[in-house]
Amino acid sequence: MQTIVLRGRGEFTEWRDAARRLMMANVEPQAIDWRIEDERGRLTGLDEADGQRALSGIGGPADALLPATAAAIHVPPAFIELAESVICHSEPARFALLYRLLWRIRTERNLLQIVSDADVIAARRLEKSVRRDSHKMKAFVRFKEVASTDPTGRRRSFFAWFEPDHYIVARIAPFFRRRFFDMDWVIATPKGSAAWDGDALTVTDEPAVKPELTDVTDDLWRIYYANIFNPARLKVKAMTAEMPKKYWKNLPEAELIPDLIANAEAKVIEMAERAASQPPAFHARVQERIAADLADPDAPPAGTLAALKFEARRCTLCDLHCKATQTVFGEGSEQAGVMFVGEQPGDQEDLAGRPFVGPAGRVFDQVLNEVGIDREGLYVTNAVKHFKYEPRGKKRIHQKPNQSEIQQCRWWLKQEVDLVQPKLVVAMGATAYFALTDQKDRLEDVRGRPFGMTEGRKLFVTVHPSYLLRIPDAARKAHEMDRFTREMTMIRELATALQ
Repeated sequence: MQTIVLRGRGEFTEWRDAARRLMMANVEPQAIDWRIEDERGRLTGLDEADGQRALSGIGGPADALLPATAAAIHVPPAFIELAESVICHSEPARFALLYRLLWRIRTERNLLQIVSDADVIAARRLEKSVRRDSHKMKAFVRFKEVASTDPTGRRRSFFAWFEPDHYIVARIAPFFRRRFFDMDWVIATPKGSAAWDGDALTVTDEPAVKPELTDVTDDLWRIYYANIFNPARLKVKAMTAEMPKKYWKNLPEAELIPDLIANAEAKVIEMAERAASQPPAFHARVQERIAADLADPDAPPAGTLAALKFEARRCTLCDLHCKATQTVFGEGSEQAGVMFVGEQPGDQEDLAGRPFVGPAGRVFDQVLNEVGIDREGLYVTNAVKHFKYEPRGKKRIHQKPNQSEIQQCRWWLKQEVDLVQPKLVVAMGATAYFALTDQKDRLEDVRGRPFGMTEGRKLFVTVHPSYLLRIPDAARKAHEMDRFTREMTMIRELATALQ
């Protein structure tokens, strides 16, 4: 039995080097006893005598098997990516699990693609836990300002304390360096620390001790959280799933949560009393005009887009028509070679009765002009034809349509496709993609390339222009806008090729 001793604090190369030597020596997984040092350098799971023998090399540690210059072992890139994540988990059995996968991959090259395999399931579960812990660290780190260490006094200094479940500090530190590169900071945790001074990022895996620190930003966090808390949408189980209670002790705003939950019902009643009791006057005037138009006996000839649009004005397939001003149907050329499908009309589209005339529509038009696509030659529509919103005083806040609403409205979309007969359909956003395909793939997995549809038609998936408007970070927004523009260029070239 080979006893392999690792520090086990998220360092991938530590396990990789040991595993490579064991593999080169052809040591089977069941012949290895993986051991981990605790924070004081002691081995877990061994008595004192056994621990001293393992630390001194007795028992055949991996270093004695082959020289450090042994040849590399080739594995699929997907395994390296998986192992780098799993190695950060705090589960002691992770080293044996990864070595077992590595051993099997020699003869089962597609092992990671077998989703029902017990070892693959276990590894993916650990990977998911590390990914979730990483997300929580990004979301719940709270910096507090401390005395500046910059001799020039131009850079401010901050300190944060966080308690992760796993050894993720080294994994997440580059994110904080990119996000807060203009200030000096330290993030300390019981599983290691990271520090940035404007020049170098320093990471250690030594456990830190929590200091007692407060600053004025604690009050700002409380004010911010109290103002964004919406009692009408309170779901305690969902909230605690996204913000688990174990993080509350280090979040200044968390002390408000019990009172906010207790007073939620009273706040909802108060909000209802303040809400507008009647729809705006312009809403009533538009609906009066629509009712007069529908009473006109001269309906367009059957089998045309005009007739379909006229019929859709009476649509009551789902409850969205009850609050929307009017049906917002598609518009454009009846012989269009390209059809663009969005999610649903927004506030301005609901009032105008035309698709893509609001802020997202202006972004759409701007990019079309940049890449040389004439909107007059397109057909533009939405997966859902009525505006779904939540009233807040005099404002109408957009709400995403649910699956039932999308499916009810799919009949209209299918009729539009059948009448226009486009050679290329562009789904802008996940709602449009689902309406056209009945698939719920992650948008990033299908974005930016054409797929085959029925009748020789092509489908191209991209983001909805409103997504670009919601990106707060300027650099990321510019990157996504450039990507959207490149995809529009691809659409133009694909449409030309399909003519």
